[in-house]
Amino acid sequence: MSKEQGMREKGMDRRSLLLGGVGLAVAAGSLSAAEPVASKVKTPTSDRIPMYLPRTEFVLEAIVDIGRNSALGNGPLGERRMVEITGGTFEGPGLRGKVIPYGGMDRQLIRRDGIKRMDALYELQTDDGAVLTIRNQVIVDDGKKPRYAFSAVEISAPDGPYAWLNRVQLVGMHAGSLRPERQAVVIRVYKLV
Repeated sequence: MSKEQGMREKGMDRRSLLLGGVGLAVAAGSLSAAEPVASKVKTPTSDRIPMYLPRTEFVLEAIVDIGRNSALGNGPLGERRMVEITGGTFEGPGLRGKVIPYGGMDRQLIRRDGIKRMDALYELQTDDGAVLTIRNQVIVDDGKKPRYAFSAVEISAPDGPYAWLNRVQLVGMHAGSLRPERQAVVIRVYKLV
């Protein structure tokens, strides 16, 4: 059995491991990139190449309004559904604007083990008119305390003042819901540095 097959049998895959690392990176956001990880961590190369935990910097918070939840039926992996993205706002250092109304959907898979996988694709429009395309792939485990809800985020930006978003690795947190006051979720996005 290959190492990868063994990992799959234990419920781990490369994406889950990456997202677990994202959680560590977000949690470790206050560490300096110049600080090596404690000497307890040993790998085959850590004696020659120091190991550093990634640092994060806040990019934006989006309040994403959601609408109708459409059931798509059960599949071999679990319950499938789609949720409308109906609008909202976002803000961060040097970024501000709105979530384009009805400009996207959140495709969800509720796996048989209770894990929720979300794949949201939608657009943001900055106050100066630039349109940013967001792809946010989230894994949520509501059974874990504290709740585990981290994501890999891609932002496609046009040439100009937001083009830097095309050149960084972004991670996110599905920070929570504003229900019952508002049918919206809060997404926080960070860049790895």
